[in-house]
Amino acid sequence: MNPDGGLYIHVPFCHAKCEYCDFYSITLLDQIEDFVEALLREIELRAADFREVTFATVFFGGGTPSLLSAAQLRRIWEALQANFRIDPQGEFSIESNPGTLDLPKLQAFRELGFNRLSMGVQSFNPQELKFLGRIHSVAEVYNSFENARMAGFSNINIDLMTAFPGITRETFRHSLEAALALESEHISCYTLIFEPGTVFYKRMLRGELSPLGEDEEALYYELAAEVLAKHGYRQYEISNFARGDQYVCRHNLIYWKHRPYLGLGPSAHSFWQNTRFGNKRSLSAYVRHLKKGELAEDFRETLSQDDLMFEYIFLSLRLREGLDLEDFQTRFGQPLYTRHQAAIERLLADNLIELTDHHLRLSRSSWMVADAVAEYF
Repeated sequence: MNPDGGLYIHVPFCHAKCEYCDFYSITLLDQIEDFVEALLREIELRAADFREVTFATVFFGGGTPSLLSAAQLRRIWEALQANFRIDPQGEFSIESNPGTLDLPKLQAFRELGFNRLSMGVQSFNPQELKFLGRIHSVAEVYNSFENARMAGFSNINIDLMTAFPGITRETFRHSLEAALALESEHISCYTLIFEPGTVFYKRMLRGELSPLGEDEEALYYELAAEVLAKHGYRQYEISNFARGDQYVCRHNLIYWKHRPYLGLGPSAHSFWQNTRFGNKRSLSAYVRHLKKGELAEDFRETLSQDDLMFEYIFLSLRLREGLDLEDFQTRFGQPLYTRHQAAIERLLADNLIELTDHHLRLSRSSWMVADAVAEYF
């Protein structure tokens, strides 16, 4: 059977909550063992519906999955292997913060089977790390990266943040060049978003912080694309750059190509057989339900054909290759042009998209307004 899905495990623990972060995370590290027990139970409960599925990717995200001990990760990994069919040639990723990585832990990751490491560096500038609320130092980034290489990781991603208050073109260029000097296989550059409910959002409402304007954001985006392209990195998605096709994040491609995935853990979302469902965004509720032998689902909805089409277009436009016209017709039973002729002709006239025999994609000048372009559909 061909691999046909992605598996995501949400580990919600952090040493400290970053003031910009909207992902579900908590600092109650004494509850890790309760989480592990509940997750093992969820794996067992979900397995019955996914016996015939082969998962091509497994991604441990968070939170900070690297806070778990090697023994805890082993229990989870063994449960996944025992209950699900996982492609032995798959991509197995784990997110980490540099301050949580030592050589023995990284060696344990490799022994368990993780073959891709994602490091939440965010900046190589100490003042910017402090502003962002990161607890690691620049020195720890270098030490952790060296340890990862020593442990045998040959596919490492570095996350960088850009377009936040206080950043300059010079400091961002420095972070890019520092990541390049490490020869990371993959670099992600994310624009800071002031998400409702975060500390940064509240500070913005009080007038203490101001988001950068769209034109300023575009300058940082263009700088990243320019610098990384000169060093051989291919921008295959709006925020993501790989040093070769073999280093493209296969798990994230599942999301962007609107393929099915199963999410496990508190707040994790899933998309399967045209249905979206998600777990409760509360560790205590998650644990409580699973102790009773029941899933901790918060919602479940079946998407309409129109919803599925829009999501497919919206996500596909994030990719440099764009939307696969043949795949669209196979999925939805009609050509994209037939369905959206007026929108396509308007966008072509405004030079916002490019149309070939096989793909519809954003023009280079419209990458920063991808969401607005998608709204035409």
